[in-house]
Amino acid sequence: MEANRPPIYLYTDGASSGNPGPGGYGIVLKCGGREKEMSGGYALTTNNRMELMAVIVGLESIKWNNAEVRVVSDSSYVVKSVKEGWVFNWEKKGFAKAKNADLWMRFLRIYRRHRVGFQWIKGHAGHPENERCDALAVAAGAGAAAAGRKLPDDTGYLAGLSGNAALIPGV
Repeated sequence: MEANRPPIYLYTDGASSGNPGPGGYGIVLKCGGREKEMSGGYALTTNNRMELMAVIVGLESIKWNNAEVRVVSDSSYVVKSVKEGWVFNWEKKGFAKAKNADLWMRFLRIYRRHRVGFQWIKGHAGHPENERCDALAVAAGAGAAAAGRKLPDDTGYLAGLSGNAALIPGV
């Protein structure tokens, strides 16, 4: 365990306009009195992919190993997949028939570098960090698309549509 490292609170949300549709993720990281916001968007994706992407990007942004991280999310999909062990069962089965396998494999790589706990909260219930994450996610996805900004492709999502998930780098 790293000495004198405060716990990290990772607040996340994902959104898509249509499902699938343009989507984005929003992140608020808090640690030792500091706060950082991040977001990103894709031209065509799903809400669940953006919920998971928010957690992944947040964990990947942590600069040291073995951090104590509390993920706070309104995504039952993400929280239950980890807390109830679904993702570990999918991994044992080689992710056969698992949705979003590319992201779950990426998640497991970064998840295992830290001590991560998950807390589910009700979305759109006035939780300040969750509301901020939602605003970031909407602005990065549907908001950017509506403003005419070109969003990158979610190559994992598109590969899954074409049945070419094996073509995704790192999968």
